[in-house]
Amino acid sequence: MITTSIPSVQRAVQLTGPDQLMLNPGKIVTSPGPRHILARVEVTGLCFSDLKLLKQFDAHVRKSEVTTHLGPDVLREIPGYVPGTQPTVPGHETVVRVVAVGEQVQSVRPGDRRLVQTDYRWLKTAHSNSAFGYNFEGALQEYVLMDERVITSPEGESMLLPADGALSASSIALVEPWACVEDSYVVRERNTPRTGGRLLHVQADRFDRQAVSSIADESLDDLIFEGADADLLETLFPKMAKGGLVNIVLGSKNFARPVVTPVGRIHYGGVRITGTTGSNPADGYAAIPSTGEIRPNDRMLVVGAAGPMGAMHVIRNLCQGVPGIAVVGVDMNHERLIQLEKIAAPISARHGLAFRALHAQQLAADDPFDYLALMVPAPALVAEAVQRAKPNAIINIFAGIPAQVTHPIDLNTYLQKRAYFIGTSGSTIEDMKIVLKKVTDRSLDTNLSVAAISGLEGAIDGIRAVEHQAIAGKILVYPSCRGLALTPLNKLVGTLPQVAARLRDGCWTLEAEQELLRSFA
Repeated sequence: MITTSIPSVQRAVQLTGPDQLMLNPGKIVTSPGPRHILARVEVTGLCFSDLKLLKQFDAHVRKSEVTTHLGPDVLREIPGYVPGTQPTVPGHETVVRVVAVGEQVQSVRPGDRRLVQTDYRWLKTAHSNSAFGYNFEGALQEYVLMDERVITSPEGESMLLPADGALSASSIALVEPWACVEDSYVVRERNTPRTGGRLLHVQADRFDRQAVSSIADESLDDLIFEGADADLLETLFPKMAKGGLVNIVLGSKNFARPVVTPVGRIHYGGVRITGTTGSNPADGYAAIPSTGEIRPNDRMLVVGAAGPMGAMHVIRNLCQGVPGIAVVGVDMNHERLIQLEKIAAPISARHGLAFRALHAQQLAADDPFDYLALMVPAPALVAEAVQRAKPNAIINIFAGIPAQVTHPIDLNTYLQKRAYFIGTSGSTIEDMKIVLKKVTDRSLDTNLSVAAISGLEGAIDGIRAVEHQAIAGKILVYPSCRGLALTPLNKLVGTLPQVAARLRDGCWTLEAEQELLRSFA
């Protein structure tokens, strides 16, 4: 083992059961085994996904046991593998500094600074995949132990990305949530039946409904549905596999009522719905955009824009360089809208783009948009988005509506407008590389989304602030800042004036972070 001086115990935030958080002041720091990596946590961002884990605990799909790639013997060698009801340490938006490695570790050395990619997509669980901060302990602690066999993909790629030592820890850690935003735009959409997949072609007026029971749930890659029988289509939706594509061919007919649609699985299962009011299935496939990217001259609506993720969508698109776009951000929280306006208005002016921040009640009922991004996990907003959509609109269901949730959708209007639902969950290593490059090149300042800071002592209050939407942007936890309570940036002048003096227009900066760390050294 190659090592530097490390303590024997540490402080850590632990989740011990549904809605049960505690600060453990004496969690053991385990010395690395042959394949282990011990790293000091520089900073961790709090995420709405942490709240989902808090509420669901062992019922969360990423908290269950690993079912592929690594066997039980290997998993028993990993102290931070904590599936099921075992206590875990949440926190997955982080940058770490390697302090010790086992003698067989090849990918990192002590002193390396690394951005952590959260999703281990090759380590499947029963209904999802493993992840850092879920069934493997995360970063709301001073030190985190990882295993090289876990953080290395079958292709040999490490989930620990090299991070520029000249950047603030905050800007690097926030690459992870920004990468989730990026993923929802750069996602590639398929517009043909899956090669080698299972396709079912249904003519509704001739289909034997008793045959539905013989089709296993989540077994179809593609469904071509000819007709307008809402009852039959609703029975077939559960048959779609992850990434399944439904092509509805109305043939000049109309559904007699809104169709109960699996809106949750658009986000969590990658299910897609397209179609045509005519009789040619090819027209349905032709309506599918190649990506979820915003297009030139799109008028965009971000619902829940003043929350942490909504602000990222606003900032990302204003900085993206797409000509002629206009962005309208709506939210229910007046104070958070004021903060969003302070951040976004200068960006929009600098790029010559239109931006407005509105209270949701100020948005006219018939105001139409080319692109709608939904940050609020309310299925009724999906139905409303269909009515607001312009022809060929993209409706980005970014909010994590639970996978099992369905909702009546006016699919007649959806198909007439050639609208398209997209939805993604998490990010890939490629998404993180894209955002990290933007941060390194200084073309994106992820620190614009920071709204509050704390030490581990304030982390539980921070998670509760996320739960109650009490703070407009991201909350950053600095484990080395012992005793630092949850502190919004606009309150720093009263508690840490020397740090507040290094903000820029009220926004977090490298210089503010450096002063903070000096203050708690």
